[in-house]
Amino acid sequence: MEVQTTPLEGLLLIRPPSYGDNRGFFSETWNQRTLNEAVGEEVSFVQANESRSRAGVLRGLHFQAPPHAQGKLVRVSEGKVLDVAVDLRVGSPTFGQHHAALLSRENRWQFFIPEGFAHGFLTLEDETSFHYLCTNFYCPEFEGALLWSDPDLGIDWGVEAPTVSEKDMQSSLFSTFDSPFVFSPKAR
Repeated sequence: MEVQTTPLEGLLLIRPPSYGDNRGFFSETWNQRTLNEAVGEEVSFVQANESRSRAGVLRGLHFQAPPHAQGKLVRVSEGKVLDVAVDLRVGSPTFGQHHAALLSRENRWQFFIPEGFAHGFLTLEDETSFHYLCTNFYCPEFEGALLWSDPDLGIDWGVEAPTVSEKDMQSSLFSTFDSPFVFSPKAR
């Protein structure tokens, strides 16, 4: 498995190996032991989600607050997305910064997003299937969102008018957001 770190501590790009021949391909999309080694701690998933969208749909920037915070391992099985994570951990040297990655069926990259990050994505192709493995169950009373177009976040989505839910259009601005997450650096 190929693992790339990002400028935001804990946020990883992961690409599992793929084995192909004239029949097609096989890939182990995640392995508990291998992921734990890459992350440096035990990660357990309790819920799997999938969304399917046409091109130009933006979902996010979502998070769940403690004690129901969620880490996620996300991937695309069909299509392509611009995937973005924003550091919400108070005390982090990258607090308020974001990292974007292109995830597609072709490149097979996955994004590991630990607790303490807001997450969103923009679909770049029709019929894009997006898969999430989550470390905690969905709990609507603890969900939150930041406004995808907040100029303080400076995210270049590459589009001016994506299709966004009414709920996501009314998300919080970063300048008024009181983060419930605290940065805890990992021992190296």
